[in-house]
Amino acid sequence: MDAKTKILIVDDTIDTVELLRKRLRSEGYETSEAYDGEECLIRVDEVSPDLIILDVMMPKLNGYEVCKRLKSDENTKYIPVLMLTAKSEVSDKIKGLDIGADDYLAKPFDYKELSARVRSLLKIKAAHEKLAEEGKSEALDQMMDEVAHEVRNPLVSIGGFARRVYESLPEGNLNKKYMEMILEDVARLENIVKQLIEIKSTSLSYLEPANINAVIMKALDAMDRELEENAINVETQFMDSPPMIPVDKEQLQKAVSNIIKNALEAMSGETRILNITSRLLENHIEIGIADTGRGISRDKIKHIFDPLFTSKICGPGLGLPFALKIVQDHRGTISVESEPGKGSTFTIRLPLRKL
Repeated sequence: MDAKTKILIVDDTIDTVELLRKRLRSEGYETSEAYDGEECLIRVDEVSPDLIILDVMMPKLNGYEVCKRLKSDENTKYIPVLMLTAKSEVSDKIKGLDIGADDYLAKPFDYKELSARVRSLLKIKAAHEKLAEEGKSEALDQMMDEVAHEVRNPLVSIGGFARRVYESLPEGNLNKKYMEMILEDVARLENIVKQLIEIKSTSLSYLEPANINAVIMKALDAMDRELEENAINVETQFMDSPPMIPVDKEQLQKAVSNIIKNALEAMSGETRILNITSRLLENHIEIGIADTGRGISRDKIKHIFDPLFTSKICGPGLGLPFALKIVQDHRGTISVESEPGKGSTFTIRLPLRKL
């Protein structure tokens, strides 16, 4: 099954919470509950809900104030909020919508209407997220074009002249050490440009029916030495007899390898476990790559697929944008769940389709 959509129910009336909890869970949603405004803000940080059903009249903090705080926080402003209230005056609805509520429903409500509004808000949220991912891919392409034109040529000149100066200096000259440092930095920049151009030129050159388990194992084999040197314990759980789906084996292997490399670099403690799974869903094949690394904080997790974003001490953040581009070219998706101090799980979903 796909990961369940998380809905946070916030109401000080226990009967209302229980009703919504039972009905929503019967529809396949995962629910969490809060009974006042302050508890709501705490629970949002704990569970990262996909949608919030928020009562207006509550103790400690009313729904208006809670909604206002959620919508003013960069980490929560895009979570859809459906406000519930016993007040049905137009002015009350306007107030709720003005502070950022995405929809408004007066009590007593018909559950079928609430359910329809929940589905509508979640569809809108999914559409916005898809547009955001497509925007990242476009930004990556644009940035790579600019780098190729604006950086590559002067970098070649800098490197060439620096090498000539270095070679002309006698041994023991103090300036030779400085030139070595310049050449090292030039080499790093040349490597970045090379990777960017490689991403730009990436295309699905040859689609052929493939066993996803075999693609994953090839990616693991290619990184066997690095995994062994870093004492990574690899655990695999693959589906039996996976259906053959059309993929570019070489490119998809690179995408999986980049995510594995990201996981490897995130693990530094005593427990270093890399768990890789594959399973068959109704319309997709899902690949899961989970690590026991340092995890990713909420303020960074939204940016990890952005070009050159990285939380590493050094090195460009190109592996994950590269993986995203390849998976999107396969009409698939990548998602990530992470908890600081406990690790991250990357999920690749590839559609079942024929050539």
